[in-house]
Amino acid sequence: MLSSFTHDVVIVGAGPAGAACALALRHSGLRVALLDKARFPRDKVCGDAIPGPTLRHLSRLDATYGPELHALLAPHRTDARYSRLLAPGGRSLRIRWHNPAFNCARLPFDDALLTLVRRHTATEILENCAIRRIALDETGVTIQLAEAGREPLRAALVIGCDGANSVVARQVGAAAQLDRAHHCAAVRAYYDGVADAPTDTSDFYFLREFGAGYCWVFPVGGGRYNVGLGVLSEEVAARRLDLKAELRQLLATHPHLAPRFAGAGLLTPITGFGLPLGGSGRPVHGPRWLLCGDAAALIDPLQGHGIDKAVHSGILAAGQVLRSFQTGRFDQEFLSEYARQVKHHIGRELTRRYRLMQLLAGKAWLVDLAVRAAAWPWLQRRLVRLVG
Repeated sequence: MLSSFTHDVVIVGAGPAGAACALALRHSGLRVALLDKARFPRDKVCGDAIPGPTLRHLSRLDATYGPELHALLAPHRTDARYSRLLAPGGRSLRIRWHNPAFNCARLPFDDALLTLVRRHTATEILENCAIRRIALDETGVTIQLAEAGREPLRAALVIGCDGANSVVARQVGAAAQLDRAHHCAAVRAYYDGVADAPTDTSDFYFLREFGAGYCWVFPVGGGRYNVGLGVLSEEVAARRLDLKAELRQLLATHPHLAPRFAGAGLLTPITGFGLPLGGSGRPVHGPRWLLCGDAAALIDPLQGHGIDKAVHSGILAAGQVLRSFQTGRFDQEFLSEYARQVKHHIGRELTRRYRLMQLLAGKAWLVDLAVRAAAWPWLQRRLVRLVG
């Protein structure tokens, strides 16, 4: 590239999408910078469920990554072999998952992924590095940093892996107005002392009180539980819901939850966050830029998780980076191949799940029927395939 370039590609955001992208570029010979506004380890408000495909995607890059990540997280994770689903009518269903998955707080999980980047790549990692401005031109991308006196970064391509409130998306003009029909509002806190809480089981409570959403209780290791409530933002706005108050009320009065939390201790404040749901058609590419993970609205509308999609999209973005440098093309038309890959591998599935979420929303009887029917083993297998 031109001598004025400080890097070939700059990845903004060192969470799962950014770390996966850097890992996928490990043998590229490109000068890669991975920057983040925080210093790791840092917390990320999340449900802390790490879906099975996350490890599969990493293992396709290198068979050692999965075992190495497991070893790094041994003190901080708990394997999630089962899920319990409580239907609005009170019937429960216990499911055993065949694909390996685990729960882990994002502070150690994201730090462990970044450790893999440090160990296995030549990526320049820039922490405590907030962005003031991103300027695109015909020959490259200039990234001006917020810290006074810092020289700007100059690269051929920028990849936004910086979450639901992506600075990259805003700076390149890809940030859309809030679409409450494709957005979930959620709150979470950590508890200990939760009763009837096996360490290998994640609990999902589907409630009559809310049309689209659920309450969760996920063990995350060390006797701690990630407890939260997520509801479609459209419903939150229409009913003017205070989700923090709603969660407290549920834990105190719900006939199944209240006995479990009677002796539980609140370890952290209840904190809110937003999830841009897949299926919205948000743009993921433009001239000299790509978006991945939450920045590209790749959250599963049915289950609310996105770490596996973030990792997958980061790897797909790395593939596009390699194609672009092989051809010397960084224009919007050429980068549209990345959008096609995302749609094929991730987007179509998320669109189907969004439609299923819409079908179930507000229909407690239908959720009750599905849970009752899943008592039949062959129907349960179909349900497991349907929800992932």
